[in-house]
Amino acid sequence: MAYTEDDLNLLSTVPQLIGSAVASAAGSGLFGTGKELFANANAILDGLKSYPGNALIKQLLPDPKEDRAAAVEKMRKTRDWAMARLKAKGIDNAEKLRAQTLEDARAAAAILAAKATASEAEEYRQWALSIAEKVAAAATEGGFLGFGGERVSPAEKSLIDDIRKALGSSAVA
Repeated sequence: MAYTEDDLNLLSTVPQLIGSAVASAAGSGLFGTGKELFANANAILDGLKSYPGNALIKQLLPDPKEDRAAAVEKMRKTRDWAMARLKAKGIDNAEKLRAQTLEDARAAAAILAAKATASEAEEYRQWALSIAEKVAAAATEGGFLGFGGERVSPAEKSLIDDIRKALGSSAVA
Protein backbone atom coordinates (compact mmCIF):
# COMPACT_ATOMS: atom_id res chain seq x y z
CA MET A 1 0.00 0.00 0.00
CA ALA A 2 1.36 3.42 -0.95
CA TYR A 3 2.19 6.10 1.61
CA THR A 4 0.28 9.37 1.44
CA GLU A 5 2.13 12.67 1.65
CA ASP A 6 0.83 13.10 5.22
CA ASP A 7 2.08 9.59 6.10
CA LEU A 8 5.55 10.47 4.83
CA ASN A 9 5.55 13.84 6.59
CA LEU A 10 4.56 12.22 9.87
CA LEU A 11 7.09 9.41 9.52
CA SER A 12 9.77 12.02 8.68
CA THR A 13 9.00 14.22 11.67
CA VAL A 14 8.56 11.57 14.38
CA PRO A 15 12.32 10.99 14.74
CA GLN A 16 12.89 14.77 14.94
CA LEU A 17 10.13 15.12 17.54
CA ILE A 18 11.58 12.25 19.54
CA GLY A 19 14.98 13.94 19.67
CA SER A 20 13.46 17.30 20.60
CA ALA A 21 11.24 15.77 23.29
CA VAL A 22 14.18 13.91 24.84
CA ALA A 23 16.30 17.08 24.72
CA SER A 24 13.59 18.96 26.60
CA ALA A 25 12.82 16.16 29.09
CA ALA A 26 15.43 17.24 31.63
CA GLY A 27 17.31 20.44 32.36
CA SER A 28 20.61 20.15 30.51
CA GLY A 29 21.48 23.84 30.58
CA LEU A 30 22.38 25.90 27.54
CA PHE A 31 25.44 23.91 26.49
CA GLY A 32 23.88 20.55 27.28
CA THR A 33 20.79 21.35 25.25
CA GLY A 34 23.01 22.47 22.39
CA LYS A 35 24.88 19.15 22.54
CA GLU A 36 21.59 17.25 22.57
CA LEU A 37 20.17 19.14 19.59
CA PHE A 38 23.40 18.54 17.65
CA ALA A 39 23.21 14.84 18.58
CA ASN A 40 19.59 14.83 17.37
CA ALA A 41 20.53 16.13 13.92
CA ASN A 42 23.44 13.69 13.57
CA ALA A 43 21.39 10.72 14.78
CA ILE A 44 18.62 11.48 12.29
CA LEU A 45 21.08 11.53 9.41
CA ASP A 46 22.69 8.32 10.70
CA GLY A 47 19.53 6.56 9.50
CA LEU A 48 20.95 6.43 5.98
CA LYS A 49 24.25 4.96 7.17
CA SER A 50 22.77 2.53 9.67
CA TYR A 51 19.98 1.25 7.41
CA PRO A 52 21.24 1.62 3.83
CA GLY A 53 18.86 -1.05 2.51
CA ASN A 54 15.72 0.42 4.09
CA ALA A 55 13.62 1.89 1.26
CA LEU A 56 11.37 3.76 3.70
CA ILE A 57 14.22 5.52 5.51
CA LYS A 58 15.77 6.37 2.11
CA GLN A 59 12.45 7.91 1.12
CA LEU A 60 12.30 9.94 4.34
CA LEU A 61 15.93 11.09 4.29
CA PRO A 62 17.12 12.19 0.87
CA ASP A 63 20.82 11.56 0.40
CA PRO A 64 22.69 14.91 0.24
CA LYS A 65 25.47 13.15 -1.70
CA GLU A 66 23.10 12.65 -4.63
CA ASP A 67 21.41 16.09 -4.83
CA ARG A 68 22.25 18.42 -1.99
CA ALA A 69 19.84 21.17 -3.06
CA ALA A 70 16.93 18.72 -3.32
CA ALA A 71 17.83 17.18 0.05
CA VAL A 72 17.93 20.58 1.75
CA GLU A 73 14.61 21.57 0.16
CA LYS A 74 12.93 18.33 1.26
CA MET A 75 14.20 18.76 4.82
CA ARG A 76 12.99 22.37 4.84
CA LYS A 77 9.51 21.38 3.62
CA THR A 78 9.27 18.64 6.25
CA ARG A 79 10.42 21.02 8.99
CA ASP A 80 7.92 23.67 7.87
CA TRP A 81 5.11 21.07 7.84
CA ALA A 82 6.05 19.96 11.35
CA MET A 83 6.38 23.48 12.76
CA ALA A 84 3.03 24.59 11.31
CA ARG A 85 1.41 21.46 12.75
CA LEU A 86 2.91 21.95 16.21
CA LYS A 87 1.90 25.61 16.21
CA ALA A 88 -1.66 24.74 15.16
CA LYS A 89 -1.85 22.20 18.01
CA GLY A 90 -0.57 24.73 20.57
CA ILE A 91 2.59 22.81 21.43
CA ASP A 92 4.47 25.40 23.48
CA ASN A 93 6.12 23.53 26.35
CA ALA A 94 8.02 20.32 27.11
CA GLU A 95 5.01 18.46 28.51
CA LYS A 96 2.85 19.17 25.47
CA LEU A 97 5.77 18.20 23.21
CA ARG A 98 6.12 14.91 25.09
CA ALA A 99 2.40 14.15 24.71
CA GLN A 100 2.41 15.03 21.00
CA THR A 101 5.54 12.97 20.40
CA LEU A 102 3.93 9.90 21.98
CA GLU A 103 0.70 10.45 20.03
CA ASP A 104 2.68 10.80 16.78
CA ALA A 105 4.81 7.75 17.60
CA ARG A 106 1.62 5.69 18.01
CA ALA A 107 0.31 7.07 14.70
CA ALA A 108 3.64 6.21 13.03
CA ALA A 109 3.42 2.67 14.44
CA ALA A 110 -0.06 2.31 12.91
CA ILE A 111 1.18 3.53 9.52
CA LEU A 112 4.14 1.14 9.69
CA ALA A 113 1.88 -1.78 10.62
CA ALA A 114 -0.42 -1.05 7.68
CA LYS A 115 2.07 -0.12 4.96
CA ALA A 116 5.69 -1.05 5.70
CA THR A 117 7.38 -4.40 5.39
CA ALA A 118 8.19 -6.04 8.72
CA SER A 119 11.91 -5.31 8.33
CA GLU A 120 11.34 -1.68 7.27
CA ALA A 121 9.09 -1.14 10.27
CA GLU A 122 11.52 -2.72 12.74
CA GLU A 123 14.48 -0.76 11.37
CA TYR A 124 12.46 2.47 11.52
CA ARG A 125 11.67 1.75 15.19
CA GLN A 126 15.33 0.95 15.90
CA TRP A 127 16.39 4.17 14.16
CA ALA A 128 13.85 6.29 16.07
CA LEU A 129 14.86 4.75 19.41
CA SER A 130 18.56 5.20 18.63
CA ILE A 131 17.88 8.92 18.19
CA ALA A 132 16.26 9.09 21.63
CA GLU A 133 19.16 7.22 23.22
CA LYS A 134 21.88 9.29 21.49
CA VAL A 135 20.21 12.56 22.44
CA ALA A 136 19.76 11.44 26.06
CA ALA A 137 23.42 10.43 26.30
CA ALA A 138 24.77 13.61 24.67
CA ALA A 139 24.85 15.69 27.86
CA THR A 140 24.70 15.18 31.60
CA GLU A 141 21.84 16.38 33.76
CA GLY A 142 22.04 17.58 37.34
CA GLY A 143 25.73 18.41 37.41
CA PHE A 144 27.53 21.70 37.85
CA LEU A 145 29.63 23.13 35.00
CA GLY A 146 29.90 19.72 33.42
CA PHE A 147 30.93 17.90 36.59
CA GLY A 148 28.79 15.28 38.26
CA GLY A 149 25.25 14.60 37.23
CA GLU A 150 24.01 11.64 35.27
CA ARG A 151 24.30 10.81 31.60
CA VAL A 152 20.66 9.78 31.14
CA SER A 153 18.22 11.31 33.60
CA PRO A 154 15.21 9.49 35.06
CA ALA A 155 12.93 11.81 33.03
CA GLU A 156 14.76 10.85 29.83
CA LYS A 157 14.66 7.12 30.70
CA SER A 158 10.93 7.36 31.34
CA LEU A 159 10.30 9.16 28.06
CA ILE A 160 12.40 6.65 26.10
CA ASP A 161 10.42 3.77 27.66
CA ASP A 162 7.17 5.51 26.71
CA ILE A 163 8.43 6.08 23.15
CA ARG A 164 9.44 2.41 22.89
CA LYS A 165 5.90 1.39 23.92
CA ALA A 166 4.26 3.91 21.59
CA LEU A 167 6.29 2.64 18.64
CA GLY A 168 5.46 -0.95 19.56
CA SER A 169 9.12 -1.87 19.69
CA SER A 170 10.38 -5.03 21.29
CA ALA A 171 13.90 -3.58 21.49
CA VAL A 172 15.26 -3.07 25.00
CA ALA A 173 17.84 -0.40 25.78
